[in-house]
Amino acid sequence: MGFGPYVVEPARSTLHRFGNTSSSLVFYELAYFEAKRRVRAGDRLWMLAFGTGFKACSNVWRALRDAAPDADNPWNGCVHRYPVPPPPPSKTHKHA
Repeated sequence: MGFGPYVVEPARSTLHRFGNTSSSLVFYELAYFEAKRRVRAGDRLWMLAFGTGFKACSNVWRALRDAAPDADNPWNGCVHRYPVPPPPPSKTHKHA
């Protein structure tokens, strides 16, 4: 899809910290955006998730206010350690 590093950073960081949590991954990614204070009033966020079998969900959320500190955010206490660099390419995988 051609997304840049800034856009895929929440997904990579979430996979690094929590592993593959299936469709609930998108909520950890939203929490990442909020913890990094990247959500501003009026922003639109597109959440797309795939479940088991042939299930998919797509939502567009509009932020009503700027992200604020949240004591229940799962990224509290560790978001400053992210992003992590991507792993080196596998020796068996050939890049185009």
